[in-house]
Amino acid sequence: MRIAVLVKVVPDTYVDRTLSLETGLADRATADLVLDEIDERALEVALRHADDHPDTEIVAVAMTPEAGVTSLRKALALGATSALRVVDERLVGADVVLTAEILAAAVQHVGFDVVLAGDASTDGSGGAVPAAVAELLAVPAATALSEVHLSDTEVTGVRASDGAAVRVGAPLPAVLSVTEALPEARLAGFKGIIAAKKKTIETVSAADLGVDPEPADAARSIMIAVSERPPRTAGTKIVDSGDAAERLADFLVENRLA
Repeated sequence: MRIAVLVKVVPDTYVDRTLSLETGLADRATADLVLDEIDERALEVALRHADDHPDTEIVAVAMTPEAGVTSLRKALALGATSALRVVDERLVGADVVLTAEILAAAVQHVGFDVVLAGDASTDGSGGAVPAAVAELLAVPAATALSEVHLSDTEVTGVRASDGAAVRVGAPLPAVLSVTEALPEARLAGFKGIIAAKKKTIETVSAADLGVDPEPADAARSIMIAVSERPPRTAGTKIVDSGDAAERLADFLVENRLA
């Protein structure tokens, strides 16, 4: 079985993150870049399957800036067999649709039986890419899974909803996305770190994958304006002098809150 794991290189969530006021994008030039933690959990699902099925191949697939190669190497140290990264200046600021087009083409390039991903990235939090990739690949999507069980022919899992836990299943090939309910990724050992240096990271562009990022007939979402968040100001304080209820009601009406 070949499992393609979609991973994203993001600014570290444990440090302050900023948006560029010129582009509206997360500032990656000065940020510490790491593998997205939710994608590490998706990788762990693949690694656990490989523990019991030694013939499993795991390919980490990412659309990254040039600086992302170090973070991608971590996926190899954890146990991924190889990696593919898409590096192309024309993909900076790509929206959900373009991102899905690139990742779907990348997955087709490496071949797959299963595509695994986190349900939503920590920087964009769109949560739509896995389903969009499945649509482009014309395979079933089992998304937002809190449990995953893989066999040679199908996947089953559990999706938690507001009122119930729903058991879902799909024949392979399929696209799966997982939530933070799945276990954290294992730690990379010294042997894995050394082995990662010898593993292959293939680098391709959008053109190599046959994707035009700027076709004249495609709708794209773009950032048209961005500004700094205004500083927090003190709220309205009402001191009860016998008329607090009336003043509160007037405040709610004035601010269209009632």
